[in-house]
Amino acid sequence: MTSLLERVGVDAATLGLWRSIVVYNGQPWRRRGLDRFLAALIGPGDLAFDIGAHVGSRSRALARIGARVVAFEPQPLFADYLARRLDPSRIRLDRRAVGREPGEATLAISARHPTVSTLSNDWRNRVAADEGFRRVEWDARVSVEVTTLDALIEEYGEPAFCKIDVEGHEGEVLAGLSRPLRCVAFEYTPATLDLAGECLDRLASLGPYEFNFVIGEEAAFRIPSFLPLEAFRERLAEEADRNRRSGDVYARLVERPA
Repeated sequence: MTSLLERVGVDAATLGLWRSIVVYNGQPWRRRGLDRFLAALIGPGDLAFDIGAHVGSRSRALARIGARVVAFEPQPLFADYLARRLDPSRIRLDRRAVGREPGEATLAISARHPTVSTLSNDWRNRVAADEGFRRVEWDARVSVEVTTLDALIEEYGEPAFCKIDVEGHEGEVLAGLSRPLRCVAFEYTPATLDLAGECLDRLASLGPYEFNFVIGEEAAFRIPSFLPLEAFRERLAEEADRNRRSGDVYARLVERPA
């Protein structure tokens, strides 16, 4: 099917966009579960950051439960799609990437698999040898503006929930944060679990957090209760070794530091 579409003039980047739309926005039966899951974390009127918004599935879910949403997406094709599709009265689009410090950076884009486009050369080189990334080619580059979470908080306010899905760049995003946030979610992959460990350590250095996780696109926590850092680190390593599927870690602030 892909080769047929390419023969009639549909380019790989457009195919990648369509594939992501089908995967993330084309399964409406999942929306109710996702909405319930997110509503247990934040409430109507809360501010939420969606860093790595992709085709906007999480941004839309957050908006449906009444959150005020800022969606960050530096990939030009996807940012243009979001600009056409998102309701600006409920979701604000920001085309900047987020990192350790402000400036410019090079985004490596996979036209066929745009969900794994990344600012992290280290992550890209490491996962390239993993079976799950065997067919991925990062075949385009684009320069993007980078800001920091601290700067964004000054601009938009402090989010009650911050989701970070930036393909191995999550630690760099958290390095630009100097205060604890109420709830943070970041992606992990079994092939680079040490990077998730760095994110855990960074959050623990900012405040007293407890942790849980979700596998894939499931809308339910994998374990029945949040765990302290070291117990969670062991549990996540066990799951990653057994399951070999990516997921998201959720960090919940226990209490504000005095």
